[in-house]
Amino acid sequence: MNKIILEIAGSQRIDSQKDKTEMTTIGTIEETADSIIIKYTEEQEPPLTNIDVSVTLHKDEKLVEITRSGACESCLIIEKSKRNLCRYGTEYGDILMGISGHTIDSAYNGDSGRFTFNYDIDVNGAIVSHNEIKLNFRKNQE
Repeated sequence: MNKIILEIAGSQRIDSQKDKTEMTTIGTIEETADSIIIKYTEEQEPPLTNIDVSVTLHKDEKLVEITRSGACESCLIIEKSKRNLCRYGTEYGDILMGISGHTIDSAYNGDSGRFTFNYDIDVNGAIVSHNEIKLNFRKNQE
């Protein structure tokens, strides 16, 4: 496992409204025979506990799994041209939602890279948002 500097940009469009969230953090990257795994921690304001995030990108670019653990747990599966039912944990309880994947792109050379995922979220079959996540990373030289 190598330490990386990770820049995350997430955007969400609901009807005509658009929201964007950005953060920079330290994480780790691990490469297996068939996937690349990035792990990092999202720090929360007290009294909430931190959230550990794992992003697993299959090298064939057909599937991404985003797992969040901590006070609220979830597992989102983004798969090209497929809809998956996923559980998303909130402090008020779990929500079952559909995740319809559109694009999964990656560029990785061992020292740096970028991943981009586009997907829609639906609840009870009705689209509630169009989403994009961009992960840019480079090995931490420290």
